[in-house]
Formats: sequence, structure tokens, C-alpha cells
Amino acid sequence: MKNRFNLTAAVFLMAFASFTVCTTLLGCKKKDSPGDESKSEKSIIMGFSQIGAESEWRTCNTQSIMQAAQEAGIQVIYSNAEQKQENQIKAIRSFIVYQVDVIVFCPIVQDGWDNVLLEAKEANIPVIIVDRKIRTKDNSLYAGYIGTDSIKEGHNAGRFLVNKFKDSKESVNIMELYGTVGSSVSEGRNKGFHEIIDSDPKFSVVYTESGDFLRSRGKEIAENLCASAPGKSLVVNGKKINAIFSHNDQMTLGFLSVLDEYNIQSGKDIVIITIDAEQAAIDELLNGKINCVIECNPKMGDQVISFVKTLASNRPIPAVTYVPETVFAEGNLPEQIESRGY
Repeated sequence: MKNRFNLTAAVFLMAFASFTVCTTLLGCKKKDSPGDESKSEKSIIMGFSQIGAESEWRTCNTQSIMQAAQEAGIQVIYSNAEQKQENQIKAIRSFIVYQVDVIVFCPIVQDGWDNVLLEAKEANIPVIIVDRKIRTKDNSLYAGYIGTDSIKEGHNAGRFLVNKFKDSKESVNIMELYGTVGSSVSEGRNKGFHEIIDSDPKFSVVYTESGDFLRSRGKEIAENLCASAPGKSLVVNGKKINAIFSHNDQMTLGFLSVLDEYNIQSGKDIVIITIDAEQAAIDELLNGKINCVIECNPKMGDQVISFVKTLASNRPIPAVTYVPETVFAEGNLPEQIESRGY
């Protein structure tokens, strides 16, 4: 392990950067086992930069990683970027100054990471990309990626829709609720979805708008659209919307709350497909207001921490690791769906 700053310097750095050194999931309490009163030379310190706390999914993802770190005895320097790339870059640079053993971060967008990741590489600090991918010409800047296969999620959404309307000869007008522009998951879900539906001319995405993965934006978009063409159908630019493909549950739930106000029956008048599989979305699926929920699994903490320990031992990890995910669709549901926990 690398030599670290003395305690005074470290405390000053962390106060300046507004980070918290946590050795437990909640409360940041020290473990009670003997010998934990101070850091040993063999202890692992991980810098963890999270996008924010914009959804139940994101909160669960953070908790999964923090809990796995706690159980492994790994100390965590945690930073909430509050949806800003510049905050993530500052956090990563502070992790480098502190000389953590491994950096873990969930990139809010794909581009703009090369400089700071080169700094980490030059400091011999390995980096794990989690949840969302980055776009770089030099893949040696990070050790590996673990997260969702967003293109596959888009494929699953497209396949459900094609099957839903397989007996219809009429055109199907689709609205796409896009996530964060520039994020790998939004681009992947969009790409995968179109790879399936574009082969059939009756399917057409007639309107797309970014809700930035936020419930408030989903609600705002729905309010604007419904107010501009009130009625018992959702009409956009003169076209009746037959289906909505939403990139995440939070936007979906915000949108559905407005449809209810306008007496538009989601799940019946409009086919609803959403991604994440939060408990609230599963509940609406069971209530018939959502037709298909595609899981994006946030519980990747055990695998992330396993990779952290591997890298801290100077061993390589796989370049890409996808977490297991499933699809929950009307007419093909198990008798009981376990509580999602998020």
C-alpha cells in the first residue's frame, strides 16, 4: 500500500473537499473488532464518486456498494457529485491527492474523463467504472467496467412492444422519454430499442424529450403535453401516442401521475414500457398501469468490492462485467415478485 499523508493533512484535505471517510454504511461508525482503532498498512482505502441521489435506484446502488465495502473492512471516501461532472472530476483529483488504493465512480456522462483518468493512471491508482460507461480512445485509463447492458435493455423494450402489437396492422406512434443526454445508458437504451422496432415500418418514434432521469421532469413533460392537447388521449404534434418507452421508472412515475389527472388510462389507452424495476414501478405493473418493466439491477456492491480487493492485490479484473437482470411483463409474471428493496 502507498504511504499516506499524516493525519493533519488528511483531515484538512477531506474537510476542504467536503468528503466523508466512512467505514460503515450508515453513521460512519468504526467497527468494534480488535485492531480497528487505526488504519493498518494493509487496509484498503477506496475513493467512491457517485452521480447523486436522484432516485430510489441510485440510493440502492450507493448503499449496495457501501455495505459491501463495510463488510469487507474497506474504508471509503465518498463523494456525492449532485449530478455535476465537474464535481466528479474534483472528487477524483482529491482521491488521487489522498493516494487511495482504488477509485470507483459512476460517470454521469460518457465524455470528458481522459485527463483526470490519465492523472490517476500516472499515480498508479486503478479505476473501476460502475453503472454507466465512458467513451475514450485509451481503454487502459481504467481497469474495468461493471454495470448494466443498456443495449440489451433497449432490445428487451423493443421486443415487448413488437410482440404487443404483432396482430395490429395500424401504425404505432411512440413517445420516448429519454434519460440524461450524453449518458451511456440513455444512448444504449435508445440504440437497442431502435435496432428492434426500426425493422417494422408500422412503428415510429414521433416524439422524444429528455427527462434527465428525474421524476419531476417526467411530470413536467406530461403536464406540458397534456395541457397543450387536453382530452382522453395523449396527442403530440397532432398524433395520438400509442406507446411510451421511458428510460427509467422515476420519469415514468412522474408522467403517469399527470395522465391520471387527465383521465388517460396508462396501460390501456397507452402502452407503458419502463426501465429500472423500482418497487413503485412493479406495483403499477401489478395494478395494470404499466405493461412492461425491465430490470436494471443496482445491487452490484459485492462484485464491485471483489474487484476492488483484486486490484488492491495488483491483479487484473475483467474489462467488462454485466450484472444479471430480468424482465417483468404483463401476462408473464411470476406468482410472487420479491420486494425490490428500492
